[in-house]
Amino acid sequence: MLPTDSRSLTRKGVTAFLVISFAGTWLWLLLARAVLGLSPLNPLLQLPGFCMPGIAAIAVRRWITKEGFADAGLRLRLKAAWRYYATALLGPPLILATTLALAAATGLWEPDLSGPGGIPGTKELVSVLGLMVAAVALSPLYAGEEFGWTSYLRPRLFGGRTAPSVIATGLVWAVWHFPLAFIGYVEFTNVLIGLAVWTISFQLQEIILMWLYQRSGSVWVASLAHAGNNMVLFLLLGEVLDEAKGLGAVAPMLLSLAPMTAICLCVVGGRKSARERRIPDPMPAGHGSGTD
Repeated sequence: MLPTDSRSLTRKGVTAFLVISFAGTWLWLLLARAVLGLSPLNPLLQLPGFCMPGIAAIAVRRWITKEGFADAGLRLRLKAAWRYYATALLGPPLILATTLALAAATGLWEPDLSGPGGIPGTKELVSVLGLMVAAVALSPLYAGEEFGWTSYLRPRLFGGRTAPSVIATGLVWAVWHFPLAFIGYVEFTNVLIGLAVWTISFQLQEIILMWLYQRSGSVWVASLAHAGNNMVLFLLLGEVLDEAKGLGAVAPMLLSLAPMTAICLCVVGGRKSARERRIPDPMPAGHGSGTD
């Protein structure tokens, strides 16, 4: 059990982190839309708000709890964690392919099989590869979220116990995104249903990001996967199933839940057998990072 002073400092840090993350992002979105008139798709609107959790984590670590960055997972660990970098890079396009296959199997989408051997043509392949390269290039920007949610917040909730801390972090992460549904970033025909499905998606993504972070010991692996989810998986799902087929924002998201759920079940099922081989959270003993 953590000493009382340590628990109090952790609560103080988490509270400050949440206040800065939510107030900073939501107030900026309000200012950017209502006063500056920026489009929700404008990087000038997105970058300051979406980097706020990382800014909050830096501020808390440096000036509020003064705990420093030794446990932040900032090392690249390229040699030790290359398998997880590969997983983070290839996972989103594989989930995309599985989701599109489900859409085709259910009659919601008719793929263009005019390429050689009845497979999608060069244009589609180049688009996917180009977005994968973009995900690699933009992963430092997505560290603005992962440095906050997965590296700082998650290990400090519920004493770092995996199941409750992941559920809580996924819920916080989802609610933090909710204003985007009201400023045109994402458009749901039924807002309540849309937000509910979105929340489930965030929960599943957080399980995968947590696993990548724990196994690799590096926040950059989680940042690469996060970038791939946005730049490859959901961007192309929106383009293919929403913009081209008019299925709306919820249907592609619902379809993507199936492969993500399968991955999460594998993660949960494999945790006990892999427990001894797993690289633990890069948390100092004073924070009492737990497992299950």
